Amino acid sequence: MKKVYLDHAATTPLNPKILETMLPFYKDLFGNPSSVHSFGREVKKHVDKARNQVAEAINADYDEEVIFTSGGTEADNLAILGVAAALKDKGKHIITSSVEHHATLDTCDALAKEGYKVTRLSVDEYGVIDLDELKSAISEDTILITIMHANNEVGTIQPIKEVVDIAKKHNVYVHTDAVQSFGQIPVDVNQLGVDLLTISAHKIYGPKGIGALYVRKGTKLKNTAHGGGQESKIRPGTENVAGIVGLGEAARLASTSLDEIKDMERKRDRLIEGLLKMEDVKLNGHPSKRLPSNVNVSIEFIEGEALILSLDMEGIAASSGSACTSGSLDPSHVLMHMGLSHQTAHGSLRLTLGKGNTDEDIDYVLDRVPKIVERLRSMSPLYGNQIKRGSECPCTQKK
Repeated sequence: MKKVYLDHAATTPLNPKILETMLPFYKDLFGNPSSVHSFGREVKKHVDKARNQVAEAINADYDEEVIFTSGGTEADNLAILGVAAALKDKGKHIITSSVEHHATLDTCDALAKEGYKVTRLSVDEYGVIDLDELKSAISEDTILITIMHANNEVGTIQPIKEVVDIAKKHNVYVHTDAVQSFGQIPVDVNQLGVDLLTISAHKIYGPKGIGALYVRKGTKLKNTAHGGGQESKIRPGTENVAGIVGLGEAARLASTSLDEIKDMERKRDRLIEGLLKMEDVKLNGHPSKRLPSNVNVSIEFIEGEALILSLDMEGIAASSGSACTSGSLDPSHVLMHMGLSHQTAHGSLRLTLGKGNTDEDIDYVLDRVPKIVERLRSMSPLYGNQIKRGSECPCTQKK
């Protein structure tokens, strides 16, 4: 059976070349980079090289502005909790959006329980925040705006530069979660103007369990863990050296291979065009301001989980939403905030392409999906009732 992996937003396969750079640190180069002897000093050189690779990939001014973490979730937590702790005497108001990853939403909720005020901006039908709503939400108490660069479920790209322009007029820090965008579209911390930015290695063909937080020089940030002087005392703990080396190489490759993304974008558009030929199918997310890898559609009168399992039986790996919440019976909070009905949101399908996908993969998916949808709909009482009534599909009804 043919195997097609279309869940790259959940994780990408580890690039064999990146694995090769990591292997010596599981065998011969085992020294602790904090040790002063030659074993430690030799390893520290590679940690410093990786920090430089990441800094160059995002155009940071100083290598020291890169803090290694265990991944994107920890980096998001560190950014939000660290700024909140550092600036609690200045204010206790944080602004985010309603469609963020739970690494951000849940962290903000935790601060709300400690007396912080959190404003969640609404989004339009494409998942884009309203800049006028942002302007109105800022107060003298606002210390941080945290808005993701691109959404992990629908791929919509947010106007981060415009967010920064607004924030700077009020001397408010801006953090962006660039876990999904880094490696697919240009991520330049100086062009964006952000103060803090999150990336993760396993979304760019690197290893799992390693990420980084960019912290612009001068940004006030307190450590959230204690116990060592590593990472400028901001993120203590013995370094995951092999992971750090892998992240450095992955970041270097990601920033120098953006040309490959054009072909991915072409395949994405082929996939979208083919899926929209089915009846009662709606594209979720912005039609043009979306990640080159992302396809997200709602297919009426089916249940997304049944579709995912059926696709898996055909060798196709897909998702009905964020990988971090798969298994939940609740519909996607992102789709619900974009105005989709409970029923329509439950019928969502996320397909995310990678560099290894071929046109033959797209052909295979476009052959299998309509057949599975037809079979699932034939068993759906909702679809039967809809045909009897001859009424308009919920996904095309006006709000």
